Amino acid sequence: MTVRRIGLVVHGGREEAVTAGRTVRQWCEEHDVSCADIDVWHDGERRSAWEEVEAAGDPDLVVTLGGDGTFLRGARLAAVNDALVLGVDLGRVGFLTEVPVTVVRSALDAVVEDRLTVESRMLLTLRASRRLEVPADIEELMRYGRRPILPPPRVRTDCEAGGDWGIALHVTALNDVVLEKLARDRQISAGVYLAGRLLASYSADALLVATPTGSTAYSFAAGGPVVSPRADALVFTPVAPHMAFNRSVVAAPDEPVALRILDRSGQAAVSIDGQLRGVLDPGDWIGVYAARQRLRAVRLGPMDFYGRLRDRMNLTDAPAAVADGAPAPLWPVTTPRPGDLAHLALPPGPGVLRGAPGTRGLPE
Repeated sequence: MTVRRIGLVVHGGREEAVTAGRTVRQWCEEHDVSCADIDVWHDGERRSAWEEVEAAGDPDLVVTLGGDGTFLRGARLAAVNDALVLGVDLGRVGFLTEVPVTVVRSALDAVVEDRLTVESRMLLTLRASRRLEVPADIEELMRYGRRPILPPPRVRTDCEAGGDWGIALHVTALNDVVLEKLARDRQISAGVYLAGRLLASYSADALLVATPTGSTAYSFAAGGPVVSPRADALVFTPVAPHMAFNRSVVAAPDEPVALRILDRSGQAAVSIDGQLRGVLDPGDWIGVYAARQRLRAVRLGPMDFYGRLRDRMNLTDAPAAVADGAPAPLWPVTTPRPGDLAHLALPPGPGVLRGAPGTRGLPE
């Protein structure tokens, strides 16, 4: 593919990310490609996604150097601009990043030589009963020693507004949208609607709606299911609900999830991909649904999601399962697949997925 401009998102707190950033800039000089650092901090304040993309000069490709948090930031920028995003792995327990930092030059070569696939991932957006705002006194409480948070999302002017349907906001979430309590000693109470019908009224620490990509993040920590990132679905998960029904619900991609704060509830914070974006009062609501745009993530080889799940979660075989024999082989098939299985998502053949996920064909 033709790459004219690269936007670079670097985790400045990691020396290896800073070093990798110099490698990317050098590659850009050698290939006559414009490269702009997307500095999310400007004069001590957090830039909006639009300002970040503008600073990057309308990139064709966004390269992130860091862990999943850095990738989420880059994904938001790429989605706004319909750019591709390539995640270079410098994290600890990441599921989102694509290639190890040691092969970043080879990865960029593969992109411009069209030795890549583009993986389409579902994004979430939302409507709300009113604009999201963060009161000044709440902002300090929620900062927890971090730098300034993102500004409240803007209202979309290309969508109808008013009545029962509220207003559409400029929001894209790759992982999740979370409604969580502000007061430590007071849960939030909210009515949860799936596809327009009341499921139940919950009293909980938090209520979250995740994408399949986000199913291995907060939702997983709260007991939610692991969903293949290739699927399209909305995963609703309550966090510490004060009720017997504490299970997640997996909804179809065209079934929105609405959360309405009940009259006697405390205030609730709205977080989008881990960033506080607003505070709701009793009577307010948000509706979360699949966005029309999708994230276009660069893949340089077969994605071994379940192998990565086993590795990153340090899954081990049950002692009782292997007590009387050898453990199950990682890949039990040694012969080519039959024709009637050609449509299934399986590795092309034995041994293909050896080594680091997503690095096949990329030399060290």
